Amino acid sequence: MTSKRPEAQHLRDLARLRRVRDRIDRDYAQPLDVEALARSVHMSGGHLSRQFRLAYGESVYSYLMTRRIERAMALLRRGDLSVTEVCFEVGASSLGTFSTRFTELVGMPPSVYRLKAAGEVAGMPSCVAKQVTRPIRNREAPPGAPALD
Repeated sequence: MTSKRPEAQHLRDLARLRRVRDRIDRDYAQPLDVEALARSVHMSGGHLSRQFRLAYGESVYSYLMTRRIERAMALLRRGDLSVTEVCFEVGASSLGTFSTRFTELVGMPPSVYRLKAAGEVAGMPSCVAKQVTRPIRNREAPPGAPALD
């Protein structure tokens, strides 16, 4: 009977982690931090961080930034907002950090992406454009990654 107890706890932790991930997906543009997310699911910040990385292969912060970059890519493809406006629209508080993370994930700075991507996805349904332009998760864009030409 004792072996079922850790398994039940593990399943409860997975459900909590899913709630945290769902909240990040929904509220990515809001100020979110690990401690507040952990409190919302009755975990410590350290436990949430460790368990999130084990379950999803990346840190809470990395997942949040990837979600923000995905949304930023869509806004930049639209072309009606500046890079600065997009940065703050997706909840990033620093243009420098946003640009650095964007470049790491996408392989080019947001200003270059804005210029190149708008024409590349013109006429493409947004659901398809989102799939084809999805940022690289769990690793940086490799040097010499294919550019949008």
